[in-house]
Amino acid sequence: MRLPDLEAWAIFATVVEHRSFSAAAVALGLSKATVSKAITRLETQTGASLFHRTSRRLALTETGTSLAERAARILADAQAIDECARESTTAPAGLVRLAVPMSFGLSHVGPIISRFLTAFPKIDVDLNLSDERVDLVGDGYDAALRIAALPDSSLRARKLRDVETRIVAAPSYLERRGNPRHPADLNQHDCFGYAYFSTPEHWRLVNAKNKEIAVVKPGGRLRTNNADSMLPALFAGHGIAIAPDFIVDAAIANGQVVAILHGWSPPAIALHLVTPPGRLRPRRVEALLDFLTESLTSDSRIPAA
Repeated sequence: MRLPDLEAWAIFATVVEHRSFSAAAVALGLSKATVSKAITRLETQTGASLFHRTSRRLALTETGTSLAERAARILADAQAIDECARESTTAPAGLVRLAVPMSFGLSHVGPIISRFLTAFPKIDVDLNLSDERVDLVGDGYDAALRIAALPDSSLRARKLRDVETRIVAAPSYLERRGNPRHPADLNQHDCFGYAYFSTPEHWRLVNAKNKEIAVVKPGGRLRTNNADSMLPALFAGHGIAIAPDFIVDAAIANGQVVAILHGWSPPAIALHLVTPPGRLRPRRVEALLDFLTESLTSDSRIPAA
C-alpha cells in the first residue's frame, strides 16, 4: 500500500489559504522551491493542474477547487492531532475563534466568555459578533452559534435550545393603527424588515392550531441587519416587528410592547452550536464547546437577559 502524500496536501492547503507560493513558504518555514515541488508532485499524481499560474496571479483550477476543502481538512486534522499530543500532559492553551450573532452575543455569550476566561486562563478567545453568517471553514473559525432553522450542510450542528419568536408592536402604534387580527392585515401596516431573515422580503407565518400558513409581503420605513437596532423605533410606535424572545420578552413584561397575532409565528428556529466537519479538535476548542453547551442548555428556551 502506498501512503498518501500528506505533507504535499498540507502544503497545497496552505498555498490555497495564502494564495501565494511565497507566502505559503514563509508560513510553513520552507523554501519556495520545496513548496513548488510539493504541488508538482500532487499534479503528477492527480494528472491535472491544481493552479492557473501567471506572473501576477495564482488561481485554483476546477480540479484544485474540488480538492481544496478536503486538503484544508487534512491540514486541520493533522494540526489537531499534533496539538492534542502536546496538550495531553498540559492544561488547554491557545486561541479559539468563535462567531456569534450580535445581539445574542452581547446579552448572553459575553458573560459566558468572561467566566470561561477565568476557568481557563491559558485559552484566548477571538469572539466575532455579527448577524451575517460566516464561512466557518473558509474564514478559519473553530465554531459558531447560529439561531435559525439550519439547512443541510457538511457542518456539524448541535441543537442547544429552542428559540421562540414574537410578533410585537408598541401600545401607541396599535392605538393609532389598530390591532391586526390575521397576517393578511399586515399588508396594511408598517413592519420592520430584517436583512437576515431566510426570506427578508416576505413573512411566512404558521398557525399551529389549524395548520394554516400565511405569506405576506409587509412594507415599512425601517430595515436593519440587527434586531436590537430596531427597538427604539419599535418602542416609539413606528411599526410592527418579528423578534426572538431574548430580544423582546423583557419589553413585553414591562409593557413597552405587546405580542399580537396570537397563535401565529414564523417557522420554528433554535440555537445551534456549529462546527466544521471532522471529529478531531484541539482540547482548547473542546473546552469552549463544552462550556458553551453547559451554560446554554439549562432551560428549554433562551430567557431574556
